[in-house]
Amino acid sequence: MATFLHRLGLGSFRHRWAVTIVWLLVFIGTGVGAATLAGTMATSFSIPGQESTTALDLIDERFGGGSGGTAQVVIAAPEGGKVSDPAVAAQITAYVQKLGALPGVESASNPLDPQKPTVSPDLSAAYSTVTYEVPAPEITVEEREALLDAVSEARDGGLNTEVSGEASQESGADIGGPAEAIGVVVALVVLAITYGSLVAAGMNLLTAVVGVGIGALGITTLSGFVDLQSTTPILAVMLGLAVGIDYTLFIVTRYRHELLHGRSPEAATAMAVGTAGSAVVTAGITVVIALAGLAIAGIPFLTEMGIAAAATIVVAVLIAITLVPAVLGFVGRRALPRKLRAVGVVADDQSRPLYRTWASVVTRFRTLSLLAAVVALGVVSIPFFSMQTTLIQPAPPGSTQEKAQELISTKFGPGFTGPLVVLVDGPGATARANTAIGTFQGLDDVALAALGGARPDDTAALVTVIAKSAPDSQETKDLVHKLRDAVDDSGDDAIYVTGQTAVSVDVSEKLDQALPRYLILVVGLALILLILVFRSLLVPIIGVLGFLLTIGSALGATTAVFQWGWLNQIVNTDVEAPLLSLSPIIVIGILFGLAMDYQVFLVSRMHEAHAHGASPRDAVITGFKQAAPVVVAAATIMFAVFAGFVPEGNDTIKPIAFALAIGILFDAIIVRMIAVPAALGLMGRAAWWLPSWLSRLPVLDVEGAALERTVPSTVPSTVTETPETAPADSSSESVRH
Repeated sequence: MATFLHRLGLGSFRHRWAVTIVWLLVFIGTGVGAATLAGTMATSFSIPGQESTTALDLIDERFGGGSGGTAQVVIAAPEGGKVSDPAVAAQITAYVQKLGALPGVESASNPLDPQKPTVSPDLSAAYSTVTYEVPAPEITVEEREALLDAVSEARDGGLNTEVSGEASQESGADIGGPAEAIGVVVALVVLAITYGSLVAAGMNLLTAVVGVGIGALGITTLSGFVDLQSTTPILAVMLGLAVGIDYTLFIVTRYRHELLHGRSPEAATAMAVGTAGSAVVTAGITVVIALAGLAIAGIPFLTEMGIAAAATIVVAVLIAITLVPAVLGFVGRRALPRKLRAVGVVADDQSRPLYRTWASVVTRFRTLSLLAAVVALGVVSIPFFSMQTTLIQPAPPGSTQEKAQELISTKFGPGFTGPLVVLVDGPGATARANTAIGTFQGLDDVALAALGGARPDDTAALVTVIAKSAPDSQETKDLVHKLRDAVDDSGDDAIYVTGQTAVSVDVSEKLDQALPRYLILVVGLALILLILVFRSLLVPIIGVLGFLLTIGSALGATTAVFQWGWLNQIVNTDVEAPLLSLSPIIVIGILFGLAMDYQVFLVSRMHEAHAHGASPRDAVITGFKQAAPVVVAAATIMFAVFAGFVPEGNDTIKPIAFALAIGILFDAIIVRMIAVPAALGLMGRAAWWLPSWLSRLPVLDVEGAALERTVPSTVPSTVTETPETAPADSSSESVRH
């Protein structure tokens, strides 16, 4: 692999104009596709084949019009009054008519209709269900603003009105806010400090932006052909930007190292792609395995999210091993600080006394260091064992949606904010529905069970079941199973329990069941890959065990902040609620890939030093001082990018971004820079032991050992360099590595 990548880097350098133009055309092409072919992205979650999803499809088929987005407009009478008062009732009736005439609205129910009243027991509040002609994601900004304006105007008229529901909320996740921009600026600053060159820093960031732009625009284009979740692009941007910056960082750092040791820009580029590029490809494959492995859950929308994010990683890797060496052909020696660009300068860029001292201390007090790292992360992981998940996310604090839900919960009961729907399908549906109602009313936690409607030919009927508890409570989850058990006991297999609460229960349980299988598959495949990379059995095991500490502490800290409310000011949220059901498996997939990135980049340099004859402890110290600065810079950049999505981020993305940011921090600083060197120091030569029966495994040569045997210190340049780089290039032929 190293030899192939060496030739690829050399070819990209020599044909830099062609390579750059090709990537520019790809970028423009995906942009045009996104502008002309993009479709609407989904904001709801469901699993084909599950009872709740099957029932929703049948309801749409039997009753029609069930796919339109809805909103609940809650109307509270003036203090001390009742909605049944003649003046208030007349005002509500007129208001409902106005709601029904709003742009895009198909109907607005009258809460005072004697046939189907939706009035609180104390007659102080009522709510109207506003149904749109199109699904919630397709509701335009103007239509949504018209609804919110109507709610605001009613308040001015004396009615206490609030609105909730999917039709009242923004669809999708926002990309490119000020907080995310701050993350990118931090990344640029870190790169400038790391390189000591604004040219190199700008080049690094630019190539990463091109890669993530192609990935995000490609996903947007794909949305016109496949139903994708609205969170898919932002996950791809978040991950692709961080990985793209880091992969370029690893290659450019090695390029600068080769320049400082006397190679020409052309030879340095080829060697950097052959060595660091090999690690980039290996790390990228690990991330792709982790993301594509999400398909094992058997949940289509999760599979699509994983594959889309994995495709972005593939683009980032291709950018790193083709476009980056092409751009280095334009940059030349300007990738170095100005004082090191002079003719004939050969410098040692690997002294780094701070990192040498760090590694020396950790490997000297290895038992204490390892124990401290494990205990610290173990303590942070404690909240993980009480983590709860749900698809029902709370409304933003202080929003009209939150106020509406509070009114409904207070005036009607908590179960009214997430009613369960039971479909009775087949002949004689009404009589069977009434029988089911009698059964349901005898169950604990059922506040109300009533007939919600029936087809004229009596082939289908709906039953509305209101729980006494809130939709995201364990009691309501248990009630979903009790309802289904009651239906099963009745022997009627054409009765289905559905509704958004039931969908949430089904998806959450499916994810919980898939998580162990996912871990086994992904960890197993990555373990095999790392054994091939390091030609060792124990080093990959250390890497995987370190990851378990990382994921436990990341999810533990996220649970403490978002579920328990600890230090929630740092993430700008007042909500204390279960995590989104998707969060754990997505965080595990992404963090696993990134953690293995650091394992590959850090330990491969240790392995390289060991292969050159260094003692076990010296190999750890040498490899650490060479790779740790880059890992620290990479982790800082990733932390900044992920953290940028937290303060003002989308409520769905915020906990995921926080878990990724804190996980990167823990993994890079505690696991990879303390626990791993300490563990390798404890094992000594045994760390690099490979059983004889595994010795026939193919050699991936991530460190580029084959290049040291076959590639000279310099490669004659066949291209014309810029005036700034030409003198140094011509003299570098006499300088040996």
